[in-house]
Amino acid sequence: MVEELEQEYTALKDKVRDLREYLDAAKPRQQLAEIEKQVADPNLWSNPEKSQTIMRERKRLQDVLSTEEDLLRRETDIKTYFDLAREGENVESELRGEIGSLREMVERLETESLLSGENDARNAILTIHPGAGGTESQDWADMLLRMYLRWAERQGFQTILNDYQPGEEAGMKSATFTVNGEYAFGLLTSEIGVHRLVRISPFDQAKRRHTSFASVFVSPEIDESIQVDIKPEDLRVDTYRSSGKGGQHVNTTDSAVRITHTPTGIVVSCQNERSQHKNRERAMTMLRSKLYEFELEKKREASRKIEESKLDIDFGSQIRSYVLQPYRMVKDHRTKVEVGDVDRVLDGDLQPFIRAYLLTRRGEKQA
Repeated sequence: MVEELEQEYTALKDKVRDLREYLDAAKPRQQLAEIEKQVADPNLWSNPEKSQTIMRERKRLQDVLSTEEDLLRRETDIKTYFDLAREGENVESELRGEIGSLREMVERLETESLLSGENDARNAILTIHPGAGGTESQDWADMLLRMYLRWAERQGFQTILNDYQPGEEAGMKSATFTVNGEYAFGLLTSEIGVHRLVRISPFDQAKRRHTSFASVFVSPEIDESIQVDIKPEDLRVDTYRSSGKGGQHVNTTDSAVRITHTPTGIVVSCQNERSQHKNRERAMTMLRSKLYEFELEKKREASRKIEESKLDIDFGSQIRSYVLQPYRMVKDHRTKVEVGDVDRVLDGDLQPFIRAYLLTRRGEKQA
């Protein structure tokens, strides 16, 4: 069995070598040394925007070097285990665990290497809306919300639920949340579009098969280093009582805030915070992010404009189908990737779909 593990590790070593060449530790080490000189300058902190940008770059470079060191350490550990195995020690289970852990890390890093877009490294703001179909679609939208929250948890990302509008019987009418983590936006771009569910409805006494739809939209969260011109006269601000998921303050005061940007029709809501002021502040951050993405789409003159991504949530427009009856399968209609373990996907294991989408996107750019 050790021989089989050696063969498996030989193939993995080639990928590790490629990744270490891609990370090119000498270059970020030199860049980090230059940044440390800037950080040591007391004048840096008088410019909050510049210091924020530099500290973010510093962390990125530190993460690159930490990753390179982690790869090297794992290789050394595995080599040591193989040496012990050749000496007659029973370390097969340890070897299998170390190789499996290294493989997961390599797959994650390979996926990140596909992210080179202008905003791919940023946090993400994700919004889910149910399609037509009332309770059935609203329940499906709620299932998607749980799936993405579980995905973020698996990635070690932090999530903040900004707005949640519950359905009348079950599920939800809409939800918006922020995902804080390295490359959150780049990874979640694969999820933009309409998601289709086929199942025996738990809300149908006749136990008939139903098809439900929900749309997912993702935009990058931008910071103060990017200027977005928003005129006060273009905004309509409404306040209302919070509803749905939250703490003791829910439904007690008009703390929730909804902001409509009249020229574009973009609407954002936030009810996560206890105070109206903080909810307004958070809503403005979301609005700036959505307007920034809106303007980027116009500048790129892409075939898919932001409003066009809000297709009719109906047959023919879906990017992915989740079939629970009469068979069990999740299929991505863009990449043709299929996964039979539906429960695992709904519990947040989206890596096969994300990776395939990013590979397809890179192929389209190179074509």
